Amino acid sequence: MTADPATGEPYSRIKRTMESIAGRVRKEAATLNRSEVNAFVAEILTTHAERHRIFLLGEGRSGLVARSFAMRLMHLGFDVYVFGEVVTPAVRGNDLVIAVSGTGETGPVNETARIAKHHGARIVVVTSNTDSSLGKLAANVVTIRGRTEADETSFLERQVTGVSISLTPLGTLFEINVMVFLDSVIAGLIAALEKKEEELAERHSNLRS
Repeated sequence: MTADPATGEPYSRIKRTMESIAGRVRKEAATLNRSEVNAFVAEILTTHAERHRIFLLGEGRSGLVARSFAMRLMHLGFDVYVFGEVVTPAVRGNDLVIAVSGTGETGPVNETARIAKHHGARIVVVTSNTDSSLGKLAANVVTIRGRTEADETSFLERQVTGVSISLTPLGTLFEINVMVFLDSVIAGLIAALEKKEEELAERHSNLRS
């Protein structure tokens, strides 16, 4: 590991990065749109109550975050699938597709969402770009910020000063914010459905030696 040029050791950079990320997550929580979040949770609960399926969609690290959310929904007893897995069935009318994309312009995600909508699925999007092509396909959008204009300015400043490594490279900040948001949604669903952690544990993988 390359040492932090400012301190001569990786520990300080890692600690500062964790503190920076925690601060960004707190700021994101403060800017969440109440109506967007409530509509998002209502879509999930309604889909479950009406015995329709939920499909998660995303590419790259956003896709990994989507898969993590799918796993927790499974633990809660939802009928949930992830696009791209070999056991994922065809979508039907009134199924719910939750797509995660920072830019909202990821080709495979947008095309899959478009096809699912054509087959009658409702599309809900978690993105930084509400005006994106993906956002325009959605019945509801949850806005989760990623790298902001201020972050881009600070990047230029880092280049001038010679400190060129971003604390949150590429889409990292968006993905972390979404992971925390979706885990928090699970906590809200547990309360809404009056579930207990023991019930979730019953559906957790037990394939251990």
